[in-house]
Amino acid sequence: MVFKPREFQGFGQAVPLAAVAVAIAPAAELPSPGLTLTNLRARLAAMDLSQVDWAPDLAEQIGSRRWFRGLATMLGLMLAALSLWPDTGAIAAPPAMPLDSNAREEFRSQMIQPLALGGDSGRHMAPTAQMSRAAAMPQRSSVQFTATLGQGDSLEGMLVRAGLSGADTAAVSRMIGAVVPAGQIAPGTQFDIALAGQDGGVRALEHLAFRARFDLDLAISRRGGELHLQQQAIAVDTTPLRIRGTVGTSVYMSARAAGAPIEAIQQYLEVLDQHLSLDTAIEPGDTFDIIISYRRAASGESQVGELLYAGLERDGHAQAQLLRWGKDGQFFEASGMGQQRSGLIMPVIGGHITSGFGMRRHPILGYSRLHAGIDFGAAYGSPIYAVSDGTVSFAGWHGGHGNFVKLEHGGGFGTGYGHMSRIAVSPGSHVHAGQVIGYVGSTGLSTGPHLHYELYKGGAPVNPLTVSFTVVNQVDPAELAAYKARLAQLKAVKTGAAATSLAPRQAATGPIARREIDRLKG
Repeated sequence: MVFKPREFQGFGQAVPLAAVAVAIAPAAELPSPGLTLTNLRARLAAMDLSQVDWAPDLAEQIGSRRWFRGLATMLGLMLAALSLWPDTGAIAAPPAMPLDSNAREEFRSQMIQPLALGGDSGRHMAPTAQMSRAAAMPQRSSVQFTATLGQGDSLEGMLVRAGLSGADTAAVSRMIGAVVPAGQIAPGTQFDIALAGQDGGVRALEHLAFRARFDLDLAISRRGGELHLQQQAIAVDTTPLRIRGTVGTSVYMSARAAGAPIEAIQQYLEVLDQHLSLDTAIEPGDTFDIIISYRRAASGESQVGELLYAGLERDGHAQAQLLRWGKDGQFFEASGMGQQRSGLIMPVIGGHITSGFGMRRHPILGYSRLHAGIDFGAAYGSPIYAVSDGTVSFAGWHGGHGNFVKLEHGGGFGTGYGHMSRIAVSPGSHVHAGQVIGYVGSTGLSTGPHLHYELYKGGAPVNPLTVSFTVVNQVDPAELAAYKARLAQLKAVKTGAAATSLAPRQAATGPIARREIDRLKG
C-alpha cells in the first residue's frame, strides 16, 4: 500500500513509486503524538544545557524571554528555600529517665536558681529532724571588709548597708561632711571598715578610712568610746606632662608609642581639627607637641587632666601653637594674639580662589547671573574662620547657599559663608576673628566642596577683592602679656619631666644578692 504526501503538488497524478512510497510501520511501533517521558529525555539529551543562561541579570533586557527565564529561576530558588525552612516548633521527647518528686527536688537544689534567691531554697537548705539548735555560737571579735560607694548611691545608705548603727552612721556623715561634701566623693571610692564584736546584736564602728580627694586621706577611729577624725594630706605635684614625638603613618599611633594617654590624644586631634585640616596639614616627619595637666601623688597615683597646649612643627617651623586660654577654655593660636592683618583675610587656610565676583554662567542652573562672592576651593571638612569679630545674624539652611552663616561686623559691614558641611555657631552668638564657625562642604547648589564667601556693605554684596579689610585682635596688654608668659612657661617644661613617680622608694635593708645561690646562702 502506498500513499502520496499531502504537501506533494499534483495529487492524483501518476508518479514513480520510489518517490512517494512509504512503508507503513505496524501500529504498535507508531510514535505517540503526545509528550512522553521518552520524548522528554530525547529532547533534553539533544539540548546543550550548559549553554543555557539560567540566571541572567534581571537588570538587562527586561520583559524578554531571557529575563522571564531568570525570574523563574529566582522564584524557583525562593520556593525551594521556603519549602526547606526548618520547623521552629517544639519537639516532644520523653525524659532520659523518669523523675519522681524526690529526684526533681534534688535536681532543683543543685540549680543556679536557689543560689540567685540567696540560697534560701533547695532540699538541703531546710532543717531536718536530725538537726538541733546550738546552745551558743562563737562570734568574731571584729569584722574587717571593704565597702564601695556605688553610682548614684548616698554615703548614709552605703554605711547602713555595711552594718553601722544609726548613731555611728550619723556621726560619720557629720564628720566627713565638715571636710568634704558627700556629693564630691567620687563613685567607686572604697571604704576600709572595721566593726567591733556584737553587743546586743549591733556592732560598733572601730575604724573607717578612705581616699576623700586626690590629695587627702580621711580616717575615723574610736578612742575612749568616741569617734575621732584624722586628716592626712598627700603631697601632689602639678607639673604638666609634655610629650613630643615624630609623626609616622598615623598621628594617633605615633603619640601612643610616645606614651601619650588616649584621652590626651583625642583632645589633641579635636583641637587641631578645629584649626587645621587633619587630612592635609599633617605629614609624616612632622613633630607633635602635647602638653596636658597632670597630677602626681606621693602615694604613687597619677591623674591626667585636660589638654593645655597643642603644637605641630615641620622642619623646625611652627605650624600650630594652640594654647588654652580664658574662662571658657578656648584655644587661641599664638601667632594671632594681638596681631594686625590687612587686605583680603582668608576665611579658609590653604584655600585658593576658583571663581571670582561678577556675572557668570551658573554651572548647575545653566544661565548667567551675578556671582555675589568669591569661591575658595578647599578640602572637604576644612575649618572655616571668621575674618573679624562679629555677631552671628544667621546660621542655618539658606536655599542655594546650603548651610550658611552670616556675620555682622559693625559699621555696615557683614560677611557670609556658604555651602558648609557643618555649622559650628548659633544665631546671636559673638565670635572672634579666627574662630571656627563651620566646615567646608558642598551643600546647596554646589558641584564640589568649596567655600562661597560674600562681603556686604550696607546690606549689598560687594567684591571682597576691592575692600581692604583690617583686622586687629583687640587684646588687653596685660592679658596679652599673661598669655605670652603662660605660653613660655608651658614650652619650658621638659619632655617627660612629670612621668616619674613621687612615691618614696623602699630603702634597701641589706646587700642585694646577685645570684640565686648567694641568696640561698644568706
